[in-house]
Amino acid sequence: MIVLITDFGARDPYAGQVKARIHALAPAQQVVDLLHEVPDFNAHAAAHLVAAFAPGFPPGTVFMCVVDPGVGTERDGVVLSAGGHWFVGPDNGLLSVVAARNRDSRVWRIDWQPEHASATFHGRDIFAVIAALIAKGEFPGDKLEAKPGLHVEFDAGDLARVIYIDHYGNAWTGLRAASVPPSTRIVARGAEFQNADTFGAVGKGEGFWFGNSVGLLELAVNRGSAADKLGLKVGDSIQVFKPN
Repeated sequence: MIVLITDFGARDPYAGQVKARIHALAPAQQVVDLLHEVPDFNAHAAAHLVAAFAPGFPPGTVFMCVVDPGVGTERDGVVLSAGGHWFVGPDNGLLSVVAARNRDSRVWRIDWQPEHASATFHGRDIFAVIAALIAKGEFPGDKLEAKPGLHVEFDAGDLARVIYIDHYGNAWTGLRAASVPPSTRIVARGAEFQNADTFGAVGKGEGFWFGNSVGLLELAVNRGSAADKLGLKVGDSIQVFKPN
């Protein structure tokens, strides 16, 4: 299985072009469009999303992750093996959180470029090719060079910021909910959120926080948009008040 996580968006042709390249090389592999609305150019937010999504997939899954504002520059492309999964993408911090959270992490630099690669679309011309080969069980050792680690590394601890806003207006944070006691108060944009397990546990229009389906702390409004109601944006910091 190949899982795509990108900031390509849904209305543009880029995801389709990547999938066409993968299909040409590995037609038997299932391709999952997990998320193409990662906040544009935001490798930091995306790194926490990748780390949260990965445990929900079976061992051997290949994640092709592209949030790559430095495409075409001297930044490396890399392959990462971590937690029983494979990850392919740019070495710009995007894969650093999942790498740091797994003790079995191994890294290779992609030491290969096809003759006619686009300077601005390594997702299609390089990363899709490498991901397809790995998914087929054909590890491309002739195209890779082992590295001791990633060049760009973000702090792998919890991130007390909004990292994604879904179409409901719910604000995902970079905090792992398991580390936050239920009695914790969360404050964002001056509004206070108390914990509830489900949307139905609070009144219509009432805000609350909960542990979402991938284990991140999420801010929401029952049958409303937390983003619209409070003006929440990706990158907004949140305050965490845990009980004494």
